[in-house]
Amino acid sequence: MQKKEYDIISFYKFCPIETIEDLRIQFKKNLIDHSIKGTIILSPEGINGTIAGSNGFFKSFSNFVFKKLKIENFDVINTSRTSFIPFNKPKVKIKKEVVPIEINTQSREGKHLSPEQWDEFISKEDVMVIDIRKPFEYEMGTFNKAINPNINNFREFKNYFSKDFLRKNNKKFAIFCTGGIRCEKAADHLKSIGMDEVYQLEGGILNYLNNIKEENSQWNGECYVFDQRVSVKHQSIQGSYSTCHACRMPISKKDKDSKHFIEGISCPKCFDKLTEDQKKRFAMRQFNIKHAKKND
Repeated sequence: MQKKEYDIISFYKFCPIETIEDLRIQFKKNLIDHSIKGTIILSPEGINGTIAGSNGFFKSFSNFVFKKLKIENFDVINTSRTSFIPFNKPKVKIKKEVVPIEINTQSREGKHLSPEQWDEFISKEDVMVIDIRKPFEYEMGTFNKAINPNINNFREFKNYFSKDFLRKNNKKFAIFCTGGIRCEKAADHLKSIGMDEVYQLEGGILNYLNNIKEENSQWNGECYVFDQRVSVKHQSIQGSYSTCHACRMPISKKDKDSKHFIEGISCPKCFDKLTEDQKKRFAMRQFNIKHAKKND
């Protein structure tokens, strides 16, 4: 018997939206009616989402979105397949921005490079390669030569990339993120402070991994994804990372071999940050989980 597969689609579109509660309810109903799970963000500047469902579901969903938002396409779509739906339920949220950086983006105007163009571009000496994701994402995998701003809140991005930073680093910038949307906002900020030579990886890391063969790749490691797969490798194959149930951070096989890893209770990243009360609660939760599995 052939194993069932599901489509996972991440997408975004910058376009003016009247984010009223009724629109959120309509989107939520569509997800429920078609057994689609995942998260969609609606904001005055556009839509952003990652959702999963049965093979081929996205065509019908896209038609629904196009009609409701009066648009003709998405700016970016990244597609992968998996043997399970990596989300627990459908969510539709209304937010001020699709990505919180306090820069209003109404259209997609940056310079975008295909995965093939990207490899050639980042090999040049006058190019600074910048991974604008969070530090833990950078540590799991990144491109050759890439540096990381080491900021945990994307709003801090504007402080890192100041006019003073630009004066000290007179180079072209090649920026990238998971699916591309954080780069759209980042590029807008950099343009607003006078940086015109900013180039983005079209569709982000996910698009790159789906289109560049591993043996020719300038990517090293795995890419963190915001679902239960935790990480992916080339061709969107599920990676080797799992999640610590205490701190919710991704953990590697090496982390699991640590003396500080106790399943469901702690890992090397959080063992010294948890209170005794938290450890007791997590231990009880883990006991209940194991007990429930035995009774299945």
